[in-house]
Amino acid sequence: MKKPKQYPHAGYQGDYLSRRDVLKRALVLGGVGAAGVYLAYAPEHHPLSLRDRTGLRGMPVEDPFQLPDFRVAATNRNVQVGVGRGGTAREMLLKALDAVGGLAHFVQPGDVVLIKPNVAFDRSPNLGATTNPAIIDTLVRLLLVDARAAEVRVADNPIESPADCFAKSGIGAAAEQAGGRVYLPDPNAFEPLYTPGARLIEQWAFFKRPFKNVNKVIGIAPAKDHNLCHASLGIKNWYGLLGGRRNQFHQDIHEIVSDLSIMIRPTLTIVDGTRVLMENGPTGGDPANVRDGNAILVGLDPVAMDAWAFEHLLLRPGRLPEYLYKAEQKGSGKVNYTDRIKVIT
Repeated sequence: MKKPKQYPHAGYQGDYLSRRDVLKRALVLGGVGAAGVYLAYAPEHHPLSLRDRTGLRGMPVEDPFQLPDFRVAATNRNVQVGVGRGGTAREMLLKALDAVGGLAHFVQPGDVVLIKPNVAFDRSPNLGATTNPAIIDTLVRLLLVDARAAEVRVADNPIESPADCFAKSGIGAAAEQAGGRVYLPDPNAFEPLYTPGARLIEQWAFFKRPFKNVNKVIGIAPAKDHNLCHASLGIKNWYGLLGGRRNQFHQDIHEIVSDLSIMIRPTLTIVDGTRVLMENGPTGGDPANVRDGNAILVGLDPVAMDAWAFEHLLLRPGRLPEYLYKAEQKGSGKVNYTDRIKVIT
């Protein structure tokens, strides 16, 4: 038997949408879509932004730390940079150290010392892209034997495979054979660092693990050409302590290098001029681009050191790289090294 057709009761009203209702729903959907676009693309510092250039936002929230000031006052305020010329790497290093007052003035018995070389690339030492391992060997021994440091650590966050870079450059073997301890990076070794006054890295992922209980820091950078900032010297070397997507800073290279000059205040900076990569830096690859610079610099003013090295090791007179003027403005040192440098031959 056919079921009788059902009709709505007398009070039934159809689901009718007026033009106003349609507009309201469209506005709501549009607002939700706009909010999604904002959250995804708004600059990281804007409220509710989901952007995460450092990779730190997904990590547990913790207060960023600040590095202490590792500097030691000069024995002679008129000598901020020492240059050793002539002889072996050991002889040149000792001359440069003597020019600024000797290693024992800066490192005392019981100190825990961190050495930051440039181990950025999987290159052999003769190519000039990484720190000369002979200087690492000499300095580690001087620190442990002469200065009687309690511990010497050697650390970097290379651009290429850390293990391969430390092996191919000879720096890993040199450090360990001399009695030092090598620290390789891993994701858990980084924490957010707060650097007041920095424009690009005010808060950024930093290779913190090797710095635990360290009270003296020494950077050792090779003197080499750089295709973006014209020179990779003492200040640029600290780039190797950054984590996150640091390659984005290449778009504003002079600003980031000047930021590095205030990120860390080292006890000493050493510029390795034993092998100078004159062009095709910073990676190098052709021994024909490398010359013997016959010099090692040790100093307390990294700006003056880079200025001298740019002119005397890379042999580029004239206007200095822009990052040096920016670093000077940030209070990291003085570009003019005249009457503040002592050369021992």
